Amino acid sequence: MTNPRCPGALPEGQNSPQVCPYGLYAEQLSGSAFTCPRPANKRSWLYRILPSVKHKPFIAAPCGDLTENWNEVEPDPNQLRWLPFSIPTPTKKKVDFATGLHTICGAGDAKSRNGIDFLFTISRCVFVSVVPQQGEILITTEFGKMLVEPNEICVIQQGMRFSVDVFGATRGYILEVYGAHFELPDLGPIGGNGLANPRDFQCPVAWYEDRHVAAGYTIINKYQGKLFACQQDFSPFNVVAWHGNYTPYKYNLTNFMVINCVAFDHADPSIFTVLTAKSTRPGVAIADFVIFPPRWGVADRTFRPPYYHRNCMSEFMGLIKGHYEAKEEGFQPGGASLHSIMTPHGPDVDCFEKNSRAELKPERVAEGTMAFMFESSFSMAVTKWGLQTCQTLDKNYYQCWEDLCSHFDPSWKPSKQ
Repeated sequence: MTNPRCPGALPEGQNSPQVCPYGLYAEQLSGSAFTCPRPANKRSWLYRILPSVKHKPFIAAPCGDLTENWNEVEPDPNQLRWLPFSIPTPTKKKVDFATGLHTICGAGDAKSRNGIDFLFTISRCVFVSVVPQQGEILITTEFGKMLVEPNEICVIQQGMRFSVDVFGATRGYILEVYGAHFELPDLGPIGGNGLANPRDFQCPVAWYEDRHVAAGYTIINKYQGKLFACQQDFSPFNVVAWHGNYTPYKYNLTNFMVINCVAFDHADPSIFTVLTAKSTRPGVAIADFVIFPPRWGVADRTFRPPYYHRNCMSEFMGLIKGHYEAKEEGFQPGGASLHSIMTPHGPDVDCFEKNSRAELKPERVAEGTMAFMFESSFSMAVTKWGLQTCQTLDKNYYQCWEDLCSHFDPSWKPSKQ
């Protein structure tokens, strides 16, 4: 990828010539160990006006509600749901990316690079998110720019510098994975096509600015769970050309090719997996990103909404827009829910009663809706901010199941049809 203002900026036939075209510096960004197998080897070469090593020393910066202290409050095994997180009003002080981050829950350890955390971000100044929920965002990275709107996701890889502009009140969800990379799930018997297709992922085109500012640029670095800041007098977005496979990217969720049951019963929600970050155990993910997009429901003799469930995985859900089919009331866009490992969950009483009697004809499901789930093999610890400080925890969530009643009939006989 070469910026059209500097044709020929990519060296021909080699990565690190003695003198790069246009007097640029060659810098490699490695996202994997040098000796990883070729399919898993992640790296890119950047050709930039000044290298990233030129900066003042890092110093500790305030972390606000960003934390990896998973023991600050007692564990809570209950079903948890949050009402929409509030956005700062224009009359209040602007909130930038760092101060707008709020850790809801997580597990693992950043030092050993084994774990994840779920964050929510609310901002009126700068902001980044894997899943924007309200407001489009313009992300500037070392690799170029990406405009990301609600119903799109973006992935920014470890070590990449970025800033984000917003155009009004903005809110969204973030999943941080400490060690593994997201990749497309294996398709198995589905074959070569389906779910999220590689052709629909978009990487930025090289863009640069040759700019110096006397007051300096502030680079904020998240390192071992803490924030640090340093200063430099030139723009970090000075990459004139790049090539490689370790890049930021975005994906429009409307491009997802849905696979669904066409006979009876449910396929498991893994058929809605967009991206997965694999663990070392085959078939077990550190994190899956799963969506529940608009689709046809045609299953016969079947209770069509999601089934009642206890899971060996943690399920963190968010709603970008619309109404989630299993809980049309209470679960709102900009809110979230967490069903921890082996915590029972499933349709509320209204959903169960309605769909137990519904006429089973072909119907559109989740029209105008986009819900998603971060599913993880880690047991999530909820932070003090998530349980107390945010003040959006719905303490009446359990009541959506309270009116479920027994339909057991010991005199029931099978139909003679």
